[in-house]
Amino acid sequence: MLGISWTEFLVIVLVAICVVPVKNWPDVARFFGRVFKWVRNLVWKITDVSEQIQQRIDLEKPIDDLIENATNDMFSAVKPINKKKTFKTKKMQKK
Repeated sequence: MLGISWTEFLVIVLVAICVVPVKNWPDVARFFGRVFKWVRNLVWKITDVSEQIQQRIDLEKPIDDLIENATNDMFSAVKPINKKKTFKTKKMQKK
């Protein structure tokens, strides 16, 4: 949890209880409640966005495979052009 152990967290909470006056505990509790709610909503939004991105990637994957297969089929059907053919003129053929 944020790079601290549970014992360190417990020490921080105990020190905070000793330092914060009793009359301010409800305000501190409300503040931490709002912070936790904000963090929870932020995590939910990030999770939703990551799921939407994953769905789009999953939808695009078959299209990429289809394009790749069509391209490979097209190139395999086309014969390469042999550019080394030389045309002999009638004078060259007589020699």
